[in-house]
Amino acid sequence: MGRARESDTMTEWLRRAVGSTVAVALIVVGYATLYQFGMAQYEGEVVGFLHAVQVVVEAVTTAGFGGDAPWESAAMNALVVAMNFTGVVLVFLALPVFLVPLMEDALATDVPTATDETGHVVICGHTSISESLRAELEAIDVPYVFVVEDLDHAQALYTDGWPVVVGDPTATTTLDDVNLSEATSLIANVDDEVNASIVLAARQTAPDGRIVSVVEDVDTREYLEYAGADDVIQPRQVLGESLARKATTSLSAELDDAVELGDDLVVAELRIHQGSDIADKTLSQSGIRERYGLNVIGTWHSGEFQPAPNADRHLDENTILVVAGHRSDLADLKSRTITSELKRRGHIVVVGNGLVGRTAATAIRKTGREVVVVDADPDTNPDVLGDARDRETYHKAGIDDAAAVVLALGDDTASVFASLVVEQVAPNVEVIARANEGDNVAKLYRAGSDYVVSLSSVTGRMLATNLLDEEVLTPESQLELIRAEAPDLVGERLGDTDVRAETGATVVAVERGDDVIADLDPEFSFAPGDVLLVAGDDEAIAAFTDLAGVTARERIAPTPRTVEATTEPAE
Repeated sequence: MGRARESDTMTEWLRRAVGSTVAVALIVVGYATLYQFGMAQYEGEVVGFLHAVQVVVEAVTTAGFGGDAPWESAAMNALVVAMNFTGVVLVFLALPVFLVPLMEDALATDVPTATDETGHVVICGHTSISESLRAELEAIDVPYVFVVEDLDHAQALYTDGWPVVVGDPTATTTLDDVNLSEATSLIANVDDEVNASIVLAARQTAPDGRIVSVVEDVDTREYLEYAGADDVIQPRQVLGESLARKATTSLSAELDDAVELGDDLVVAELRIHQGSDIADKTLSQSGIRERYGLNVIGTWHSGEFQPAPNADRHLDENTILVVAGHRSDLADLKSRTITSELKRRGHIVVVGNGLVGRTAATAIRKTGREVVVVDADPDTNPDVLGDARDRETYHKAGIDDAAAVVLALGDDTASVFASLVVEQVAPNVEVIARANEGDNVAKLYRAGSDYVVSLSSVTGRMLATNLLDEEVLTPESQLELIRAEAPDLVGERLGDTDVRAETGATVVAVERGDDVIADLDPEFSFAPGDVLLVAGDDEAIAAFTDLAGVTARERIAPTPRTVEATTEPAE
């Protein structure tokens, strides 16, 4: 395929060269004929054809006019002016039509059309989720290659250092060129119809290969499964569940979303609300470690995760704690992160009644909370018909008595503006927002959203963990929990290893035989056969595995919370 593309480029260059040469030759011959006629008719002088050609070339190139100048007649002077003007036009036409494309072809990066990679993931298509998926695969050290059909797009990616191959992902020849038979899996991520063609081609190329497809419209799921996909990812439905989870768990004193580690040991995210007992204190002043015996694995603040925060970390209403410890201790701490006023508040406002909003509303209702759905489209039958950017809409939805607002809009620009409106109308109401593009997450936080769930991040993490047949803490979380032996730490004391400072990861507990040891002080020594339960973001876990000599690890996942599937069309 590489030689074919090179041949096509050369053919185009020759076509342009021959066409341009013929056109210029015809112009010169035409002007030479007119010049012969004009000299005889208006100047009374007979000139040869070759002399006429010489004069035309001199005029067109503005190199001079020899001995024929000046001309006495107006007609001959007009002809010479026309020849001069034609020369200028030819120069300007030659640059964009011939010379510039030729130079671009010469300077263009030659994008690969094949790869010899093995044990890799083939990703068909490059979309907004690709950056997140790329980061996830690199974090778990899985090789990958993107297949992109558009040459300009592929060229830009290749220049930026992406492992990319240019080609039609629906063609079996392209899948052969990316060595699909030696790949661990394929991801189809273009659109639902193209994905179906990719799945069919992939199943033909690698009958026993693992194929995962992203689906936008839930109605097409069955067709992709019939085409041969092993798994079909529905990120919009999962996004709706994630929004609901964030809206309900932060308002309740119950640890509904905690991850069980065994022996009453759990990990949970706790949001700090303004006016609560530990708001506006430092981590050391909160007494979380001393009073409750809990480990603070990290904190979220305006969308940024900080692993292993220091004692001076300030805790405010924009802080989400990620804490590990015994369930009863965590329940006590959570009761201090919310206020009595918040407990008394009632319904949750869901803005947007597309697939994501409907899924979120369904999940929230299952927790017993009342939901008021807002949408500008009367065909969706919302509880309140109104524009999400109009403050009057929120008054109609009872914003003053609401516990939270979920912005499930399909347009990030509208979500940013809606967040600004809610911040002005009801500054004390928690806002959980959907972001379609990862680049807009920071904007939503600046606009007043308290928690933002990114569709691209959710999809990227779902795909990456699906390839490993594992679950994660939650799809929207960057936190990872693993269970692993640490041979390089055997015989060392926890305080001497300084794991948190060196890696950013936290040793939550140690399994020793049938016992789970959660109260780990600096004097605790690691013994042969100990299995460590470790938490941190992707980078911290990668650093820990290097420090501790981990050769095999197991991710710890929660029991999945499910929501009844909807077959209504996506927005």
